[in-house]
Amino acid sequence: MNKSYLLWGIWLVAMIAAGVWLARPLITQENQSVFLAGDMSSGHHQIELACSSCHISPFGGSEVIQEACVNCHGAELDAVSDSHPGKKFIDPRNADRVEKLDARYCVTCHREHQLERTREMGVTLPQDFCFHCHEDIAEQRETHRDMDFDSCASAGCHNYHDNSALYEDFLLRHGGDPWLNEMRRVAALTPALRKSEPLETGQYDAPQLLADSAVVEHWSLSAHAAAGINCSDCHNAVENWQPRPGPEKCMGCHQAEVDSFGQGKHGMRFAQGLAAMAVKDARSQMRGDAAHETLSCSSCHGPHDTDTRFAAVQACQGCHDSEHVRQYDNSPHAKASAQALAAGRAHEAVTCATCHMPRMETEGGVVQVNHNQSENLRPNEKMIRPVCMNCHGLGFAIDALADRALIESNFNGRPAQKIPSIEMARERAARAPGLDEAYR
Repeated sequence: MNKSYLLWGIWLVAMIAAGVWLARPLITQENQSVFLAGDMSSGHHQIELACSSCHISPFGGSEVIQEACVNCHGAELDAVSDSHPGKKFIDPRNADRVEKLDARYCVTCHREHQLERTREMGVTLPQDFCFHCHEDIAEQRETHRDMDFDSCASAGCHNYHDNSALYEDFLLRHGGDPWLNEMRRVAALTPALRKSEPLETGQYDAPQLLADSAVVEHWSLSAHAAAGINCSDCHNAVENWQPRPGPEKCMGCHQAEVDSFGQGKHGMRFAQGLAAMAVKDARSQMRGDAAHETLSCSSCHGPHDTDTRFAAVQACQGCHDSEHVRQYDNSPHAKASAQALAAGRAHEAVTCATCHMPRMETEGGVVQVNHNQSENLRPNEKMIRPVCMNCHGLGFAIDALADRALIESNFNGRPAQKIPSIEMARERAARAPGLDEAYR
C-alpha cells in the first residue's frame, strides 16, 4: 500500500511540474514555441507565435482555417489572373476532381508545421498535385508527352494561381518582343501631398534639446519639411513627446504604404501586433553586423532625411547578404540607374525597390510604392508583367528568371538556356489555328 501511495505521489508531483512548465510561457510570454505542433514554413515562421492569426477559432475545422487564409491572402488572389479560382471547384461538373484533390481549401496543398515539406516558394507543396486533374495532358498536347508531373511548375511553365505572363495567348502576342525595350516604361511616383507651406530650419517645433542637433538640419532638407511636416506631427507635442514614433504614426500620411508593408515579410509581425522582426530571425542570408536591427519604416527611411534613393538600394544592402545583393553594384541594372540619375530621370533608375517593391496605381490614379516585397518574389515569374516587361521582352524575361546563375550575378550577362514555352505555344497554334481565340 505504501508503495502504491509513493507511485501516486510521484505521478502527482510530475503532473504539477509539467503543468508549471507549460504554464510558465503563458504567464511570462516567453518561449511559447513549446506549444507549436512543428516548425512553421519560411513564409509564416515570423508569426508562429501569433497562433490566432490562423486558428481564429479554437474549435474550428477546415472552414475556419480557410477563412484565415483568405483574410491574409484573399486580396492578392483576387488581383491576379487565377487559373484555378475557387469557383472552378464548387462547380458540380468538377466534383470528380474535388474528390481527388479538394482544392477548395488552401491547406489541401499548403500545410503548416511541416517544415520538411517546404519547397522553394516558402510554403509546403506536394510535388504531384498537378497529376490529379491533368493526368491525360499528353493526349491533348503533344509537346507535353514524356514530361514528369513534378516539372509542371518549373520556371517559365505553369503557376497554379497566376499564369498571367505564361498563358498561350500572351506568349504568342509577346513572343517576338525585342530583348530590351528602347524606352523604359516606369511610372513616376505621385508627389506627396503637402500639409502646409514648406518649412525652414528655424521653424521646427521640437524641444529645445534639439536646437543644436544635426537632426534639425537633416529635417529642414527633407521631403517632410518641404511638405510642411513639423517635428510635432510625428513626435507629438512637447508635453507628450514620443522619442521614437512607430509605423502607426506613419499611417497618418502613408496609409497605403504601411498597409502593403504589413502584408510582406518585413512587416507581417507588425500587422499581427507582435514585436518588429529582427534581422537575425530571417531565414535568408543576412549580414551578421545587422543581426540585432529591427524592421520598421525608419529602418529604410531615415526619419529626418527621408532619402528614398538610400531606401531603394543601400538600405537593402545593409541587411541582405546574398550573392544576388552583393553583385548589384556591378550589374547592368546599377549602370542603368547611374545613367538615369545623371539624366535627371530618377524614376527610371533600376534599383532593388524597382523590382521587389514595384509601383502600384491606386484608385484615383495615384502611383505609390508597393511595400509588400513578398508579392512578386516567389515564384519569380510573377515579376514578368509588372516589372521585367517594363524594360525587357517576354522571352528574355522568362529565360533570365529561370537561370539561377544569372540571378546570382544580378543579371550580369545573358541567359545561358532557352525555355521553350513560346516555341511550344507557337507549335500548338500552328497545329490548331484559332484554338485559343476565346482567350485573346
